[in-house]
Amino acid sequence: MKFCPVPFSSALILRALLILSILVHLSSVALADIVEVEIKGEINEGTVITVEKAFKIAEEKNVNAILVIINTPGGLVSSTEKIVSMILNSKIPVITYVYPHGSFSASAGSFILLSGHIAAMSNGTSVGAATPVAVGLGVESVENKTVNYIASYARGIAEKRGRPSDIAEKFVTESLSLTAKEAYRLKVIDFLADSKEELFYKINKEEIEIDGRIVRVGGDVIRIDEPVQAKILSLLTNPQVATILFLIGLYGLIFGLTSPGILPETVGAISLILSLVGLGAIGINTLGILLIVAGVIFLIAELLTPTYGVLGGASVISIVLGTLFLINEPLMPKGFYNSFTMFVAGVGIGLGVLMTFLLIKVVQLKRERKKVGGEALIGEKGTVIDFESGEGLAKVRGEIWKITSEEDLWKGDEIIVYARNGLILKVRKLKKEE
Repeated sequence: MKFCPVPFSSALILRALLILSILVHLSSVALADIVEVEIKGEINEGTVITVEKAFKIAEEKNVNAILVIINTPGGLVSSTEKIVSMILNSKIPVITYVYPHGSFSASAGSFILLSGHIAAMSNGTSVGAATPVAVGLGVESVENKTVNYIASYARGIAEKRGRPSDIAEKFVTESLSLTAKEAYRLKVIDFLADSKEELFYKINKEEIEIDGRIVRVGGDVIRIDEPVQAKILSLLTNPQVATILFLIGLYGLIFGLTSPGILPETVGAISLILSLVGLGAIGINTLGILLIVAGVIFLIAELLTPTYGVLGGASVISIVLGTLFLINEPLMPKGFYNSFTMFVAGVGIGLGVLMTFLLIKVVQLKRERKKVGGEALIGEKGTVIDFESGEGLAKVRGEIWKITSEEDLWKGDEIIVYARNGLILKVRKLKKEE
């Protein structure tokens, strides 16, 4: 029997290649890239752009997971809803992680944490306190319908991810706040991990299956920085900045209409447009708009029929109150509500008083400029050159004018102009006390 080594060696090579390919595949899965994006500070439209960039890169790179690091006191409802929607509809597993130690995921941030396919916290962090409040003359409670809506929103997110919906609801209705250990014990989160490496290890060890595939995380981390566009939008959608731009734009346009020129209208228009971009991402209160409109009407009335500042003062009060009620964002951090009232009231009153004063002065100046020719001479003093039978000539402000008077005048008498009839000035003798 003749031995043929070829088939044996071919089979051996094929097996070796198969084992090698499996090892390479397993290695690539275990070391797959992960995209990391951070939600830090107040949540706004700039945050949305940053998160969108992370999701886009994750899809382009076909990574194994997206890691969302959370450290936020809350933010805009509309922006939070967009981020939560992105996470809930993501085909790539999303890990939400409150990190590092001392961080918190409060108010709107609670919903983002709940929305992750995998939720985790590091020790020394907290989550919750999502009770909506309103901006007004201080911090106020919002209507029950707002509380009910946000509570149902929290329940829906929790139910979608299989987390306790009653706890999520208490975040809103009872302002419940949990430490990391409490959240883990109540199954609000899936893991406790004091570092990203520990988190990745625990996820890989548990072999968590999402949409029919095991989530493997590790390898290179692609960190997403905040784009320039996001930084600009973060500034514009800051309620304080948006409000100040709105006031500058409003008064700038009024000032421009009162005293036409390129600069006031340009600055006013640009400021108003930028403020509308910011306010477009913020809930607008109808009462605030009505008060601001009333303030503008009061200011116009003051300019048309001067009341020595009465209507001007009413205008300032209406616009400031309208500005305070303009913003309607129930999930901003409590520190925002405490500072916003005093900040906007101070800026609004100062800017309103200044602009009202300037506008009144401009109108007064324009009225003074309307006096030309003889009208400008009313109240001026002069000297009689010749006078006879109620008529004569006088020198007023260096010019010779024809005059009339009911008094007897003599050459050299000092006179004062009190009226005008065409090219004739009506005068009377100047008294010694004048």
